Amino acid sequence: MRQLPDAVRHFFYTIPMRHVSRFGRLLPALFGVFFLAPFALAEEGPLDKSEPKGITSEEIIKRFAAKEKEFKLARDEYTYRQDVKVQVLDGDTVKGEYHEVFDVVFNDQGKRLENVVFAPQSSLDQAGLSMDQGDVDDIRNRLPFVLTSDEVGEYNVLYVGQQQEDDLHCYVFDLAPKEIVGKKRYFQGRIWVDDHDFQIVKTFGKTVPQIYGGKKKNKEEHLYPSFTTWREQIDKIYWFPTYTKADDTLHFFSGDIHIREIVKYQNYKKFGSKTRITYEGKELPPGEQKEKEQQTQQK
Repeated sequence: MRQLPDAVRHFFYTIPMRHVSRFGRLLPALFGVFFLAPFALAEEGPLDKSEPKGITSEEIIKRFAAKEKEFKLARDEYTYRQDVKVQVLDGDTVKGEYHEVFDVVFNDQGKRLENVVFAPQSSLDQAGLSMDQGDVDDIRNRLPFVLTSDEVGEYNVLYVGQQQEDDLHCYVFDLAPKEIVGKKRYFQGRIWVDDHDFQIVKTFGKTVPQIYGGKKKNKEEHLYPSFTTWREQIDKIYWFPTYTKADDTLHFFSGDIHIREIVKYQNYKKFGSKTRITYEGKELPPGEQKEKEQQTQQK
């Protein structure tokens, strides 16, 4: 994003992901919590800093990174709706808003496409801001933070303990990039890994690096709000992002800006013709695929 008046400074923001339940047990309850009181989080227990039992933290990291790679590949074979809302606030007053709803679908040739279904003209310029292509790319491609076995080597991953998230018992890790390479954006924050499925179910943090303008006139400032993303278990196998929220004040050199961002990922459905169902790194035989699909439809 960039500030319009006097072109004095620029800033970019990002959003990212949500957790809900194993086997869908928590979904109705959490949706009630989030839409009635959007910042009331799921019940969270105290952080237990003891070491994991029966497994090392290094083994947990390897397992969830492998599952993240499966998740990333599987999500590319699903259709879903993404609802993005970005607001600049002055107290409780919305000074400017960007809102877009689009469907991720497949055409007859199996090519993945985006179909925009709602996109009123942005009023962010009324708050002195406008979005650029980098912001659009973040919304579409970098919001659902994924830490696969291909990317985990780029991060320092520190085990910090265990914590209860509703009925989920989770291992908790802090992440930070080992180094910033070029203009690449990274995640820095905390993740919660379910001890049953060894998949990330919750994320809290922000995009880095943060770039401050300081006293240099016309220097671009790149600041990012802290966000929380929750995932929900889809088809009783994969934990996909379903809700992200950021509500933060960005402290620019020329003044503070209050940003609120909400991203919803809805209506996940497998694309049938080219879908391959994998579990524990192995593709299920067609018979077991049909059995799982039938079991899912009966739920």
